[in-house]
Amino acid sequence: MLSGLMIGMLLAMLDNMVVGTAMPTIVGELGGLAHLSWVVTAYTLATAAATPIWGKLGDIYGRKGMFMASIALFLLGSALAGTAQSMGQLIAFRGVQGLGAGGLMVGAMAIIGDLVPPRERGRYQGLMAAVAPLAMIGGPLLGGFVTDHLNWRWAFYVNLPLGGAALVVTALTMHLPKRPRGASRIDYVGAALLTASIVCLSLMTSWGGTEYAWGSGVIIGLGAATAVTLALFVLWEMRAADPILPLRLFRNRNFSLASVLGFLVGFAMFGAVTFLPQYQQLVQGASATNSGLLLLPLMLGMLVTALVVGQLVTRTGRYRVYPIAGGLVMAVGMLLLSGLTVDSTRLTAALFMVVLGVGMGFLMQNTMLIAQNSVPMSDMGAASGAATLFRTIGGSLGVSILGAVYSHRLTGSLTDRLGERAGEALSNGGGQLTPALLKHLPANVRDTVEHAVTAGVHNVFLWAAGFAALAFVTAWFIRETPLRGAAPSDRRTGEDRPVAEPAAL
Repeated sequence: MLSGLMIGMLLAMLDNMVVGTAMPTIVGELGGLAHLSWVVTAYTLATAAATPIWGKLGDIYGRKGMFMASIALFLLGSALAGTAQSMGQLIAFRGVQGLGAGGLMVGAMAIIGDLVPPRERGRYQGLMAAVAPLAMIGGPLLGGFVTDHLNWRWAFYVNLPLGGAALVVTALTMHLPKRPRGASRIDYVGAALLTASIVCLSLMTSWGGTEYAWGSGVIIGLGAATAVTLALFVLWEMRAADPILPLRLFRNRNFSLASVLGFLVGFAMFGAVTFLPQYQQLVQGASATNSGLLLLPLMLGMLVTALVVGQLVTRTGRYRVYPIAGGLVMAVGMLLLSGLTVDSTRLTAALFMVVLGVGMGFLMQNTMLIAQNSVPMSDMGAASGAATLFRTIGGSLGVSILGAVYSHRLTGSLTDRLGERAGEALSNGGGQLTPALLKHLPANVRDTVEHAVTAGVHNVFLWAAGFAALAFVTAWFIRETPLRGAAPSDRRTGEDRPVAEPAAL
């Protein structure tokens, strides 16, 4: 059963990594370079919008059926994307993939929440956390292999056997407890308003500073639309009989703090990690094809810490100290990485990444653990969806805002040393700068680019350290409420204490 969940999560995490490596070849065959960003944006938009809806559907109709439906929808999108004959078709089919992917992550987390009491969940945390490094390291390598030796269409077809295996394993081995519910209906209005606000926010963060200036009418309009639709969503959910995202969950102090923590961790982690390859490739001359391997120290730090912390939570039942430690260690790791220079060795960068990975390992699974332990079992799907959504939105904002910080510092450094015209020309073409191209530039220009990239990454990690520090402060307000489930010693002696549903704090 657990293998089916892990394959499902792997599908959702692996896809963007594989497709990213194949994108130059895809654009070369299908054309549509101007719409390249939409291949990623369509997927992430659909994933973010669908996540809370899948969680609520699981609460109403059962998690096994919804998890299998999300796998089937993801596979349909993958098969269609592999047959795309134009960039427009590919973007549309990527949206279908994203709709399915939204149910994979939240479905796996909610099913674990149903089957495993929080007190015992630590033993599974490391296994689930192992999916992330596998996707981040294996994705680019797999994408490069299928593009070079097969065809770019296999970047999508490779999902089919994996997804088929997940469907078979889930159908045959997953047996969930039945939890009868009263008559329920889907909150279509709430779902539409939530989707609209997520879409507007995602477009604003994706386009801001890239497609349009942050002060442009389009970005300001999207910001206003986000605020209006979000306000209407809150008003509607306060009156809805069976809301898509029950606002009563946020009355629980720990759930609200876990949501904030998830947002801050997503912002700092995804935003900062996105720019590490820029430094490693453009300053240290690493290969783009092996960019996933460059993050191995970070991933190992995260994985080992998650395994150890999971076992400690299971044995002791205590968890509050780990988010606090995670925020602190993450902030230290970000500050260390902000000190990288053009002369820093790969070993130095790797050691700093290990520190950051340890901080991430303290936090990644524990935010979900706290959120799930704070709600009744009947709201497990909605809570898992909300926690996943906040982390996703945090990551999206982190990438876009820290991307603007990076671009501003990069451009400023280049123009200071090369002049306005040459500096802007290089910075505007920064996405096409590669280690191979830098080798053919004059020595003084190459040195300037390396210092500019280092300065940009320095600012990114300083900002990320600030958000990690906010996570450290937020974690201090979490209350150590008992985890549902018996302690290991109680299970050995046959004592199985019933645990009441958590009350709102």
